[in-house]
Amino acid sequence: MVIPVHDVNPSGRTPYVTYALIAANVFVFVFMPGLAGSVPGDSEVARLCHTQAFLEQYAAIPQELILHQLPRLVPTGELAPSGGCALGPPGYDKSPALSVLTALFLHGGWLHLLGNMLFLLIFGNNIEDRLGHVRFALFYVACGYAASYGYALLDADSGEPLIGASGAIAGVLGAYLVLYPKARVWVLVPFLVFLPLRLPAWLVLGSWFVLQAVYSSGESVSDIGTVAYTAHLVGFVAGMLLAWPLRPGTPPPPEPRGLLFGRRARPGW
Repeated sequence: MVIPVHDVNPSGRTPYVTYALIAANVFVFVFMPGLAGSVPGDSEVARLCHTQAFLEQYAAIPQELILHQLPRLVPTGELAPSGGCALGPPGYDKSPALSVLTALFLHGGWLHLLGNMLFLLIFGNNIEDRLGHVRFALFYVACGYAASYGYALLDADSGEPLIGASGAIAGVLGAYLVLYPKARVWVLVPFLVFLPLRLPAWLVLGSWFVLQAVYSSGESVSDIGTVAYTAHLVGFVAGMLLAWPLRPGTPPPPEPRGLLFGRRARPGW
């Protein structure tokens, strides 16, 4: 797979929402239990138990989203006397619909996080510029929900946690393909060494979509959760559909008054 590093497509305003999303994802990951030494105890099992309890509460789980089957016993985050992770009644009321939002900020490892943030940084600024700050935030969340529920519908019996911003970011990529298909993207192509090439966005993002379709025959499972390629496909298509009315030749929508820092966004802001 090619690695994008920069697009030749300047934007007219500072992408505050894109920067805020990247900062929030990094912040949550750094302080996620079991990943940054934030869990008391030195054993790998202790860290795993805390992570499982955290994901059970905040990750999206297909059978909860579609079948509304909430478990009566969940990991408590503590070690069981006989070994393994202790189970007990949940000490919280979980909203499956809200868990889709919280799951968008959870990642299974540094590579998972950095890969997602790289794509968001490169392609998110232009989509935010086109939509405006507020609409871009709503667009991002909508694509994330479409991706999560789309995946859950296809695997409703799964109890594996679904985590990551990949579905929402796939929506950004789909929108970019619709709005800026001819924009040039600098990529690194692994061929003995990394070769820098400047390719059209339709080729970079189109090949990314095809690769996800190939991978969707199986799922990539991290140490603490599931990253579903099917969710990428659904998010990508959702982004394309939402961006279709704004394809080249249509004027950008105005930013709603009073919804961003109390004033209308100005061109170039």
